[in-house]
Amino acid sequence: MAEPATPVTLGHRAKPSGAEPRPKVSRRREVSHASARSLLMTVLGEYVLPRDRPVWTSILVEVLGMLDIEEKSARQSLARSSAEGWLVSDRVGRRVRWSLTPPGRRLLTEGADRIYQFGRDARGWQGRWLMLIVSVPEAKRDLRHRLRTRLTWAGFGSPVAGVWVSPDPRREAEAQQIVAELGLDAQAMSFTAAYGEVGDQESMVARSWDLSDLTDRYEDFIDRFTGLRPAGGQAVLRAQTELVHEWRRFPFLDPQLPGELLPSGWSGTKAAELFHRKHVEWRPAAQDYWDELTANEERA
Repeated sequence: MAEPATPVTLGHRAKPSGAEPRPKVSRRREVSHASARSLLMTVLGEYVLPRDRPVWTSILVEVLGMLDIEEKSARQSLARSSAEGWLVSDRVGRRVRWSLTPPGRRLLTEGADRIYQFGRDARGWQGRWLMLIVSVPEAKRDLRHRLRTRLTWAGFGSPVAGVWVSPDPRREAEAQQIVAELGLDAQAMSFTAAYGEVGDQESMVARSWDLSDLTDRYEDFIDRFTGLRPAGGQAVLRAQTELVHEWRRFPFLDPQLPGELLPSGWSGTKAAELFHRKHVEWRPAAQDYWDELTANEERA
């Protein structure tokens, strides 16, 4: 269900007099410009997955239209998702309805688990680090990119070239799988240890992860949804879908560092509390409106 975040543009947020302006992740109607397929996956995960029954094309097109996706793009996203094996269609008279395939259901279930649990786990840290040493020649740029992408998604940071670190030693099996699948296991090495006396841990964290950029993204999420008060079923469904769609980026952006390694007043904690509170608050009305759309289409 979750996909990597798309590039965003940077702007600036006004600060009180005397304070430096904080770079702002500009999401001015960003959700409106997100790919139709990405929004389709959010809709399928939020409304279709829990019901386990087919949904008409017209409903999916209408809901995507509420999210500023044109009908042509909505239909193309359905066709692509079907071609990739996530959806299957069947015709009833002149109308078409869609069902999740077993792989599509597994994909969305795994994504939903990650999205809805993200930000809830506050595990204690024993001060142990997992270090992975693996280098790829500069000439093999595609392989270097794939390694970096997969390790980054797994929460690893890289303080220097060829060295990857994680404060969660339990990720060693995942790291082993990644290097094995990329054919790098023969030259890779791993260690678990506490940080030593040379240098300082805070500097290593700063070099390994861009927490300032992540803070900007969390702050923008907070700004966007804190004061949002949708009125009416359609408005709530749109707000709920946008909330989940924006939140689903963070499991791929946030390495989920222990609290001891995070800045004081970490915005991720506040953002997680906001997401879970709003999701619970808006869910009944959003789900009811979806059921209303389904009932109206069944009667048509």
